[in-house]
Amino acid sequence: MLVRPPQPGDEAAWREYGWRARPDPARAAEEHEAFREELARAGSEVVVGRTPVAGDPDAIYACDPVLMTDRGAVLLRPGKEGRRLEPVALAQDLEAAAVPIVGALEAPACAEGGDTFWLDQRTLVIGRSYRTNEAGVAALGELLPGADVMAFDLPHLQGPGECLHLMSLISPLDRDLAVAYPRLLPIRLVEFLSERGVKLVEVPDEEFPTMGPNVLALGPRVALALEGNPETRRRLEAAGVDVRTYRGDEISRKGDGGPTCLTRPLLRG
Repeated sequence: MLVRPPQPGDEAAWREYGWRARPDPARAAEEHEAFREELARAGSEVVVGRTPVAGDPDAIYACDPVLMTDRGAVLLRPGKEGRRLEPVALAQDLEAAAVPIVGALEAPACAEGGDTFWLDQRTLVIGRSYRTNEAGVAALGELLPGADVMAFDLPHLQGPGECLHLMSLISPLDRDLAVAYPRLLPIRLVEFLSERGVKLVEVPDEEFPTMGPNVLALGPRVALALEGNPETRRRLEAAGVDVRTYRGDEISRKGDGGPTCLTRPLLRG
C-alpha cells in the first residue's frame, strides 16, 4: 500500500481545497501514523511516499493521482485543478518503490483514482463525474487495450464544488461483494453488478454523509473503515466481513477522504 503522510504547513490551504475545517497538524500526523500501523497489522507492506506537493492538503489522498494496472502505474490528471502537481510527485515515490510508469493522461483528459475500481483483472469500472471527464475515460480505454472499460455517469448531487467520486458510493470487498449506497448508484451499474453476481451491503441514509460506503478492502472480506458508522459495520459483519476501524477526525472527516482515498494499493496477493 502506498500512502502519503500529511505535511506540516499544507493545512493552511484548507479553505482553498474545500476542507470542512482546518486540520490540526499534530493530531493529523498521529492519526496517519496509527492508520499506517493498522495497515501493517493487517499484513500490508506500507510504502510511504514523501515527495512534497507544497501547499496541497489533498496530497495525502494517494488514491487519486494514479491508477495501478498489472503492468505498472498510469499517472492520471486530476479534475481538481489544485491537485495537478500530485501525479508528478507520486511518480517519484513510485519510481523509488520500483513501480514502473506505463502511461500518463494529458490535457484535456481528466480522471481521478477515486472514480475507478477494478471489478476483476480485466474489468475497470469508471465513474463519469465532475473530476473524470469523457476524454479521461477515452484515454484510459486507449492506455488499457486489453481491459473492458465500463463508464457510468454519477449524479450531480451537490454539484462540482463538492467532491463525489464513484468510491464515495461503492467499495468492492470481494469478487462477489461490495458495500454501497444504492440510492445514488447509476441504474446501469446496479444492473451490471447484479449480472456479475456482486451482492451489495447497503449503507443506511444516515451513514452516507459520514463516508459509510468508503471502505478499504485489506483482503477478501477483510475491511478497514472509518470509525463512527455502527450500522454499516453491523451489516458488513452480518455479511461475513471482518471489519477493522481507524480514527480519522483530522485526516478523513475534515477533508472528505476515507480509507480508500488515503491509500493506493500497488499489488494485491
